[in-house]
Amino acid sequence: MRIDRTHRPWVIATIALATVSTVAYIVYAVETPSGPRGGSAMGLTFGIVGYALMLYAGLLGARKQVPTWRIGRAQTWMRGHLWLGLLSLLLILFHGGFAFRGPLTLVLMLLFFIVIGSGILGAAIQHYVPGFMTSRVPLETIYEEIPHVRAQLREEADQLAAAICGPVGGVGAEIAVVEIEHDDRERFREVYLRKVRPYLADPETPGAELSDPRRSSETFEALRRLLAEPVHGVLDDLENICEEEQQLSRQIRIYRWLHAWLLVHVPLSIALLVLGGVHAVMALRY
Repeated sequence: MRIDRTHRPWVIATIALATVSTVAYIVYAVETPSGPRGGSAMGLTFGIVGYALMLYAGLLGARKQVPTWRIGRAQTWMRGHLWLGLLSLLLILFHGGFAFRGPLTLVLMLLFFIVIGSGILGAAIQHYVPGFMTSRVPLETIYEEIPHVRAQLREEADQLAAAICGPVGGVGAEIAVVEIEHDDRERFREVYLRKVRPYLADPETPGAELSDPRRSSETFEALRRLLAEPVHGVLDDLENICEEEQQLSRQIRIYRWLHAWLLVHVPLSIALLVLGGVHAVMALRY
């Protein structure tokens, strides 16, 4: 992932702090015959600073929940969340001397690795998805507006179909506009009510024929061969509507991928902070 220039100060600061911390840890480890321990003065320093950075990273969630807070810019909080969160992992490893003593410590470190991993995954998704959306969903719609757009597409499709076969779905004039043979009219009505309208009414039905771009193209091409020339313009418009619906469905899937990682990252982050606080209290008390 290419580092955006707005992240570079954070990257430089993180590398510098990590370098200083690593040198300090090496000196500390070499000069401690019994090995690094979390309860030593240096171990506690690493632990306190590491947990403080964890708390800062966790406060991003509170910052998002209270957008009226004027404590720094949202982008600054996000960058700090990412880079200082990574630095906190290194400091906590230094705190324990890379040894996971006891079941609580083991659980904490497993949680920590999962939280960091899911955070990196989320950062990668947020970096790549916008470009992916532009290439795969050129007609991207505001997510909250998708149900309204879908309703408009269904209504437009019904109006197009009504011009061929009369009213469908409560839409259209009593008399069809396009003059074609009665058999073609009935054939069109059957295909529209059996394939097109059910897809537009429930586009997320698993295995829907028109949800697949290739199968949809083959279906409409077959309809053009089957039905008379006057109907082809309407078929083209209906195919375009189905293509737009396919893009809306693709956008919904991408949106869900984009937010699914939060279902892992946020609850485990909260659990990590709580258990980290419990660990600190127990260690200092006992």
